[in-house]
Amino acid sequence: MKQMSLTPRAGIVAVALFAGLNLGFAQAPVLNPATVRTNALFPLSPIPDKIPGADKDTAGLVSLGKELYFEKRLSKNGTQSCNTCHAADNGRAGVDNEPTSPGAFGKRGDRNSPTVFNAALHMAQFWDGRAPDLKEQAKGPILNPVEMAMSSEPEVLERLKADKDYPQKFKTAFSSESDSINYENVAKAIAAFERTLITRDRLDDFLKGQDDALTSAELRGLNTFLTAGCTACHNGPLLGGNTYQKSGLIKPYVNQADVGRAAITKDDDDKFKFKVPSLRNIAVTHPYFHDGKVGSLHEAVRQMGEIQLGKVFTKEEEADLVAFLKALTGKELQSAITAPSSGSKKRL
Repeated sequence: MKQMSLTPRAGIVAVALFAGLNLGFAQAPVLNPATVRTNALFPLSPIPDKIPGADKDTAGLVSLGKELYFEKRLSKNGTQSCNTCHAADNGRAGVDNEPTSPGAFGKRGDRNSPTVFNAALHMAQFWDGRAPDLKEQAKGPILNPVEMAMSSEPEVLERLKADKDYPQKFKTAFSSESDSINYENVAKAIAAFERTLITRDRLDDFLKGQDDALTSAELRGLNTFLTAGCTACHNGPLLGGNTYQKSGLIKPYVNQADVGRAAITKDDDDKFKFKVPSLRNIAVTHPYFHDGKVGSLHEAVRQMGEIQLGKVFTKEEEADLVAFLKALTGKELQSAITAPSSGSKKRL
């Protein structure tokens, strides 16, 4: 058999290739899933099986809450429902994908509308945490003059009482109350429905022991997420939603007009602090940050690295981080929630 002869240069290249030497092409690290999982389970955890408060929600209460969530007559001119800004139907991710949302009369709010999915697991509601729970949050937008613009609680209740179906549905949901149609119960019902809007994704599968739940790129992204310091803010089951942090710890965020939580607490120490957003479903809840100024997940990763961590990610790290974040899209979003036939189509 004739032997193939190699020039000296070709021989060096061949030896380098077979030896696995780096000739300018970075070799992606091979990670042990079990080791990454062990490290991940310290700051992170799967979405819990039981959602706080949901055990007390009856089928009638949840059904009523769903109708109210899609009810456009809860806005002054019959054009807006909760679902308008927090779209949870047809496979959408609980947002409108707008930088800020237009209200009933077209005026926009100052902040990005966060996703309603998994909101039940947040420590508080709104970017500044001004509502302690879902019930209190549900009361706000209906009466907000920029959002749904209803003039008063009595006006809301008058519309509901005039409907042929709502009186009985409230009576069923709140059977122990003689006057069941009240504003508190409107909020309670909406909150009950929102507690059903929970998503789980491939990170949950991985954290529970499924080694192949994440691709190699996603696993590298998770590892970078852990080692770069991202979990200092984005931790727990939601990878966020459980603390307030300053936007711009290392380098000031470009938008200095919104002082964040300080507007509520009147404490200068809270200037530019916001509730840390959950990263669950982050790939489909763009645009990003409290003002919705960043449309790209890649750009959001770059900015967070620079202003929160003082770190410039390599292109490979950035790509892996984005791959990991895309793995956080909930499986439940593929099973579209449908608006009740008697809800979203109702108009004045």
